Amino acid sequence: MESQRLKKVNSVLQKDLGQLLDAFTRDHFRGTLMSVSEVRVAPDLSYAKVFVSVFPSDRQVAAMELLEKSKGQIRYELGTRVRNQLRVVPDLDFRLDPTLDKRDEVDQLLKGKGDNPFK
Repeated sequence: MESQRLKKVNSVLQKDLGQLLDAFTRDHFRGTLMSVSEVRVAPDLSYAKVFVSVFPSDRQVAAMELLEKSKGQIRYELGTRVRNQLRVVPDLDFRLDPTLDKRDEVDQLLKGKGDNPFK
């Protein structure tokens, strides 16, 4: 079970990382929307999984590669934002959030396109 403190840290990191990635996409990926859908921090606050949604889908691979290259810079900027709330900034592990793709797939199936298993 997640403690209140972890929930608060997750929400603070999600908000701040969302703002950082918004600025990051304006600088590096014009015409792309990148958002943080979820952050899961380890109980010892040393590690954070950051689930990122990228729209349009065809830019997902390039965006994730650039995020991995810029991980250190993003972590540093995050540290300057949360330095009063956290003693140690967690290591960031960016992962692609598959929910947009799943939603599109279900949408297509409901519209009658694709292989519907219920026919």
